[in-house]
Amino acid sequence: MADLRSTIRRYLGVREAGSSHSEKLISGLGGFLAILVILLISHRFLALPDALAVVASMGASAVLLFAVPHGPLSQPWPLIGGNLISAFIGVSCAHLIDPPILAASIAVGASISAMYYLKCIHPPGGATALTAVIGGESIHALGYEFLLTPVLLNVLSILAIAVLFNAFFHWRRYPAYWYQQQTEPQPASQDGFSHSDFLNALKEIDSFVDINEYDLRRILALIGHPNTQLSSSDIELGRVYSNGLIGRDWSMRRIIDESGSDDPEKDFVIFKQIAGQERKTTDCVTREEFAHWAKYEMVQENGLWHRKTSSEPHPTLRNG
Repeated sequence: MADLRSTIRRYLGVREAGSSHSEKLISGLGGFLAILVILLISHRFLALPDALAVVASMGASAVLLFAVPHGPLSQPWPLIGGNLISAFIGVSCAHLIDPPILAASIAVGASISAMYYLKCIHPPGGATALTAVIGGESIHALGYEFLLTPVLLNVLSILAIAVLFNAFFHWRRYPAYWYQQQTEPQPASQDGFSHSDFLNALKEIDSFVDINEYDLRRILALIGHPNTQLSSSDIELGRVYSNGLIGRDWSMRRIIDESGSDDPEKDFVIFKQIAGQERKTTDCVTREEFAHWAKYEMVQENGLWHRKTSSEPHPTLRNG
């Protein structure tokens, strides 16, 4: 029965891994603020029923910008380009093609292809194109002004809100480029593939993949270095340990002295930081505190540091 449930979940695409409760609530709050502003702007330029039709595509954009702010579909160029290009195609189809059913269908299909070619795939763009065709008389009366008010105005508003709102949460910096600059991912040589490898792999798949190169590197790094934790008995004089974090937060420390005791509160070690940017370059802490910081042991081989596996022998220890 459990296998059947697992098969059904995979078939339906139910994700096994989920985000925290706070992340879900933050995403919802961001979407609420964005749509509140968008509704006020749209109501300023359109009659309310037609304004609601335009906001439908912005609602979809809000899901992307606040639920998956680092996703490729959520970035500024897909948001701006996807909506404006689709709006232009939608208005053009509404003016040039009859009947409306055919015009709407062509508008959506052409928008998808255009977004693909121009590297700005943004799913709400399809709704923007559709709204330009079947959104109502007040939208049709705007003509190509529809691109500026309300589409461009709405897009710039939701973009500004996304930048400001996500800035309050360091793990949600938007655009994704700012987050990547903040965390400084490790160079390609450490995870086994280069930028050209990533692009070639995407060409082989021949389908749009909704993950950026940076996040893929982080996932691979976390798989290769799971968030384990050592016990105080694992911390020994002369050995080197890492906190197991990613980017600029990663560091290594060597135990250079110790004052052993059966009492955990008097069992001290002195460490020296040998890599990383943490403020404490040396300190005296309890062995238990150091073990809480450390995630795994590091060893040096041929001048290069790497995580020690359980099968590797310990290198010669040097006291002091």
